Amino acid sequence: MVARVWSLMRFLIKGSVAGGAVYLVYDQELLGPSDKSQAALQKAGEVVPPAVYQFSQYVCQQTGLQIPQLPAPPKIYFPVRDSWNAGIMTVMSALSVAPSKAREYSKEGWEYVKARTK
Repeated sequence: MVARVWSLMRFLIKGSVAGGAVYLVYDQELLGPSDKSQAALQKAGEVVPPAVYQFSQYVCQQTGLQIPQLPAPPKIYFPVRDSWNAGIMTVMSALSVAPSKAREYSKEGWEYVKARTK
């Protein structure tokens, strides 16, 4: 009985985290245009480190643990617009040639099978 309750609780927690992640992606319009995605990434880069620091301070106060100060993360420039557009173009290119490649590969496979059965 306890194991079932525990597995239900784990399922609910995981579902809540996944649902929160989906909501966050939708709310911040991360799947929209690349300029909005890049702005959201910059905003996250500015907001997340102070939030992690505040949370670590809260945990220290509540538990009495001492967490050592971590060095500042390195500044990384990652142009989302360039990689986003390149990724989308690659995927769309692969999808556009998929039917002809599937026909070509199935024809080659059929010829191979016919040659092996003679």
